[in-house]
Amino acid sequence: MIHRDGREERYSRQVRFAPFGADGQQGLALSSVLVVGAGALGTGIAETLARCGVGRIIIADRDYVEWSNLQRQQLYIEADAQERIPKAAAAQRRLRQINSEIVIEAHVMDVRAEELEQLVSEVDLIMDGTDNFDTRLIINDIAQKHSIPWIYGACVGSYGITYTIVPGETPCLHCLLGAIPLGGDTCDTTGILPQAVQLVTANATAEALKLLGKRKDQLRNKLLTFDVWRNEHQEIGVMAAKKENCPSCGSHPIYPYLTAANTERSDVLCGRDTVQIRPVRPQMLNLLETAKRLSRIGSGSVDSNSYLVSFIEGPYRMVIFADGRALIHGTKDIAVARSFYHRYFG
Repeated sequence: MIHRDGREERYSRQVRFAPFGADGQQGLALSSVLVVGAGALGTGIAETLARCGVGRIIIADRDYVEWSNLQRQQLYIEADAQERIPKAAAAQRRLRQINSEIVIEAHVMDVRAEELEQLVSEVDLIMDGTDNFDTRLIINDIAQKHSIPWIYGACVGSYGITYTIVPGETPCLHCLLGAIPLGGDTCDTTGILPQAVQLVTANATAEALKLLGKRKDQLRNKLLTFDVWRNEHQEIGVMAAKKENCPSCGSHPIYPYLTAANTERSDVLCGRDTVQIRPVRPQMLNLLETAKRLSRIGSGSVDSNSYLVSFIEGPYRMVIFADGRALIHGTKDIAVARSFYHRYFG
């Protein structure tokens, strides 16, 4: 289509990059990408793909915009935080202003296996913008089941990591991790530099353009990690980690993380304004260290004894037990409880 206002030049600088070219751009225009999570990584990824001309972008997120998001979640503005607009809806509105010629779909939902089964219909690529490994391993199994490439990415503090997973060709996330890592630092407990987010976004979306533009021969094929504060950078060859007996991508896959028994379980306690969250496998948390980590946040109050840690933040109180189980008091909404829990136990 020829536009008199010069819109035909929209992607010209991308097309002029010879290794990508006009056929690569055509590949983007015909592609559909699911972005799971609309936080720091998700918004950066979605904006880059929208500006590059991906034909259809689907965004799914369970949370709403808060003031602390504005430091690094680049699609949002102060009015979104003031009005507590759901992130998926706010992202959709902004992306439509950036590129009105592509399709932007928004889903305000807590993404689990059932929801992903519906969202991946006719999707060419899944981009990871989540905040926890439980969801990532569900994405991994869905991607393997439907033979959809996906790009894993995460960052916290000044550290970032990304890896491109192509079903049938590369190790999957289950091969690399073996089990869901519970506990650990999150942006709310350790903080995060926006530059770490930007580097993960840049590397992940560059891989996305290679996949969608039919340039698979240019994929990195290595796990990338870096620390922008310590000036560290490492590319790790992981192809040898692919396991023939992997239950997610091996010769006889059973997709374990698509079953309720292998996912984080959440229940509303009868007669109480409380949600219980149980990790996939019981853990032995160091309660003293957990209390110290939560105390470093600088807001809320922390109490502990030899059996549990109690943490109050805003309207919610979270009680964490040594086996990793948590009670979120102050809500009956499982999605709200899980969001609060994963802020501190990503």
